[in-house]
Amino acid sequence: MSATQSVTRLLGLGFTPGKLRGLQRISNPNGTLTMVATDQNSSMINMMKKATGKDPSYAEIADAKVMLSRALAPHCSGLLVDGYYGYWSTVAACAVPASTGLLIRVEMSGAKKNAAGAPCGEVEPGWGVHKIKRCGADAVKLLAQFEPDEFDSAEKNFEFTKHIYTECIKHDILFLLEPIHFAYNGEKDDSESKLKRKASTVIESARILSRYCDVYKAEFPGTLGVETDAQLKDNLKKLNDACVKPWVLLSAGVDYPQYKKQVEMAMAAGASGVLGGRAFWKEFFTYASPAERQKFAETECVRRVHEIHEIVKSATPWFAKYGYTLNDLHNFRATEGWHARYGGGTAGAGGKVQEGDVY
Repeated sequence: MSATQSVTRLLGLGFTPGKLRGLQRISNPNGTLTMVATDQNSSMINMMKKATGKDPSYAEIADAKVMLSRALAPHCSGLLVDGYYGYWSTVAACAVPASTGLLIRVEMSGAKKNAAGAPCGEVEPGWGVHKIKRCGADAVKLLAQFEPDEFDSAEKNFEFTKHIYTECIKHDILFLLEPIHFAYNGEKDDSESKLKRKASTVIESARILSRYCDVYKAEFPGTLGVETDAQLKDNLKKLNDACVKPWVLLSAGVDYPQYKKQVEMAMAAGASGVLGGRAFWKEFFTYASPAERQKFAETECVRRVHEIHEIVKSATPWFAKYGYTLNDLHNFRATEGWHARYGGGTAGAGGKVQEGDVY
């Protein structure tokens, strides 16, 4: 494609002006995504408590998040934060450069569980897509824990996902979806039954849910050291085929060396990048003093982000998922009056300039 093309082609893919701008903001210049997550509140609180011997205060968590953001944000294309502790303090402290996109999670921690012990997602109290859009973020992230064979929670979390998807369309903001498999019916996280179904759950969840987002945040479909590399590569191919939208790899709390190998395999299989969290920084919260945390963030955490970014640079650009090149995007154009039609509005003669109008 080289001639000028209508933006209708983008609209047909769900890329409205707000969504497309959000995706551009969180992407690298070549259309790949190197993103870091700092929204894991429960994990951070538990790690700080273990390191210091006391429950951290709100201010201590907020300070730690600002410090981590300031160290890592200049080195990633997008930073994921939470609303409760992270966003406003991070923005107010000028901890994120203008060149780095910002994503905010919409779900609350500690979702209620049903009779099978399966979590059913809820929006953070006092929060919502409309507020995330209003406060200037580039994208909404939803964690939707999902097990297709646990019928009750699957139906509830499916509807929850569709609701947030619809809200993001309404407010024209980019939507990242993060399904996670989980233990239920008395299982533990290390139960053999949970381990055995991980790959199939991750792949089937993508098949069911990936159409209800703009970017899909996937778990690694299997476990290093359990399945062979050949099997894991086949799983990744199936995941890539199942994803209707561009996808990125999460880290799920694994140690950094393991995550690095997962990233290498995922990028080779068609992923468009990463949105990793604890693999980049989890030791940060094991240090008792702010000075020790800052040193670790500015050295080891930054080194890890740089290393992963080098791998991500060769990933599949998000637009390639749809068969486009960056040059193709350069040739898209809107027709006159689009601004009046946008959002369902109208303005005299279809919004076109009339004689005597000043534009």
